Amino acid sequence: MSRDIDYGNLMHTAMRGLIRTVLLDIADNGLPGNHHFFITFDTGHPDAELADWLSDRYPGEMTVVMQHWFDNLDVGEDGFAITLNFGDAPEPLYIPYDAIKTFVDPSVEFGLRFESPDDEPKGDASVPAPVEELINTPHDEQKTDADIVSLDSFRK
Repeated sequence: MSRDIDYGNLMHTAMRGLIRTVLLDIADNGLPGNHHFFITFDTGHPDAELADWLSDRYPGEMTVVMQHWFDNLDVGEDGFAITLNFGDAPEPLYIPYDAIKTFVDPSVEFGLRFESPDDEPKGDASVPAPVEELINTPHDEQKTDADIVSLDSFRK
């Protein structure tokens, strides 16, 4: 009987663990310096929790920003809960780690992209994508290239 090591899933698990470790530090110590995060997640994930008006407005995916104001950050084994401000209205969210599609910290040009087999490839997976491809933020005037770790290049 032959079996293979599933490096793609192992990498996804490790990178989601990295996100959890970063969020645990932020929950304990706050955001240091200029660090801030753009987190894109699948709003249709069965374990994602968000207000109906948000899921109606963003039926496929949504990018949230953790920067100046956030509250109630609770980091768990499978995901994290956070309250963010949407037009001066605080809204609680629960984002499972396996619903995360991208995690970007533009202050240090770091980003992760998680692609599923259902995702259509956007060019050569081994070439780092620019930050502006990962996030769509009109208020972000300074555009830089990020070192993106694409896990599909490790799959067979």
